Amino acid sequence: MEYVYAAMLLHSAGKEINEKNVKAVLKGAGADVDDGRVKALIASLDGIDIEEAMSTAVAAPAAAAPAAAGGSAAEAVEEAPAEEEEEEEAGFEGLGSLFG
Repeated sequence: MEYVYAAMLLHSAGKEINEKNVKAVLKGAGADVDDGRVKALIASLDGIDIEEAMSTAVAAPAAAAPAAAGGSAAEAVEEAPAEEEEEEEAGFEGLGSLFG
């Protein structure tokens, strides 16, 4: 996950997400850097609009909760935390597959 966080940090700072910058962030954080994982991250982010991906990932659980509940707003609020946890775990599994 630290590799993805490094990319997100670079993006939020307005810096280019490249091998050199990702390695610098990871080394600065005291993490051991695996060149293969860095290259895989950079390759997987090629052509991805990070801003759009982040806004879609944040908006999707919030928008899906009331529609999935099919009941009142109070019921949707009660059910939302369990649904968010499941979606969050699924998202982490997908990111983990990038790095083996």
